[in-house]
Amino acid sequence: MADDLTIGTLLDSESAASARILASKLNRHTFWCGQSGSGKTYALGVALEQILLHTRLPLVILDPNSDFVRLPDMREDAPAAAAAELASRDIRVRRSTAGEGEPLRARFLSLPLRSRAAILQIDPLLDADDYNTMLRMETDIHLLPDHDLVAFIRSHPDRVRHKLAMRLENLGVAQWKLWAWGQRSVTDDIDDMPDATVVDLGGFATPPESRAAALAVLDHLWENREQRIGRLIVIDEAHNLCTPDPVTPVEKLLTERIVQIAAEGRKYGLWLLLSTQRPSKVHQNALSQCDNLALMRMSSPRDLAEIAEVFGYAPESLLERSPGFAQGQALFAGGFVDQPSLVQMGARLTREGGTDVKVPLR
Repeated sequence: MADDLTIGTLLDSESAASARILASKLNRHTFWCGQSGSGKTYALGVALEQILLHTRLPLVILDPNSDFVRLPDMREDAPAAAAAELASRDIRVRRSTAGEGEPLRARFLSLPLRSRAAILQIDPLLDADDYNTMLRMETDIHLLPDHDLVAFIRSHPDRVRHKLAMRLENLGVAQWKLWAWGQRSVTDDIDDMPDATVVDLGGFATPPESRAAALAVLDHLWENREQRIGRLIVIDEAHNLCTPDPVTPVEKLLTERIVQIAAEGRKYGLWLLLSTQRPSKVHQNALSQCDNLALMRMSSPRDLAEIAEVFGYAPESLLERSPGFAQGQALFAGGFVDQPSLVQMGARLTREGGTDVKVPLR
């Protein structure tokens, strides 16, 4: 199968030649950037569709705004042959919004100890007794029930464990709808190796629950890295999960995990695609590891200066044109194109999940 993925047309081509990215170079981290209204999410969908059509590279999409939840739904005006081919792909969407599709669940007890402690806001030093209790429970964690965890912990004679149960209750963590408690987990889907797993993070009641879901997915991928299964991990609105200044314990662990994958994941087949509106809002240690760049309209001189500094392979003459890009236009540079190119992105085959709210007219 051809290595080239057609994503649109070349802007500076008199004959409207096809614009392509190299599928084989998706084994490098990619940074996808564009300000609000640039068409960033739509354009990213175009690229993901082509990856699904022409490669066997499994996608894991962390979707904080529910923009990709309709990835299995074909547009009525999509070319019939391509739509039929894409419709045959195994695309699993796990929803965080109650009553919509298959629910997004994760196993609390399958998380690493550090992640469980972070969710419960337990510091190994400041909360030494509580953390040590969790540490001692690791020897018999396989005996813990996958439901009614609080009652089980309270049934133990150790009074220190009762404090742990109280913390679970007081923080409301035990009541999060995220937890599987005996049901299927999103990590089971990932292990099945579908063509794409869309992890809808947008419907949870609180940001901590959404971030815990993302952490569960990333922890699982990292813990199983020795399998060396190539995967493209798409993190939309990456500034929400990989901030330069994390505050909460879960935010700190998420940023640490993404930076770790950025630094070490390539050799294990864990490849990132980080999409955001502002490069300055993504941790520098993740940004600097990206060898591919897709830049859409960006009007901020500060952001353009940072992009020029970090992505030295993007010609300054083309970066300067970014503020004038129309919707759906982009600069592609780095390893996944033969040469830096200005592109008008093509049409989507699938429906968008989070389109803009239109102004009502009389």
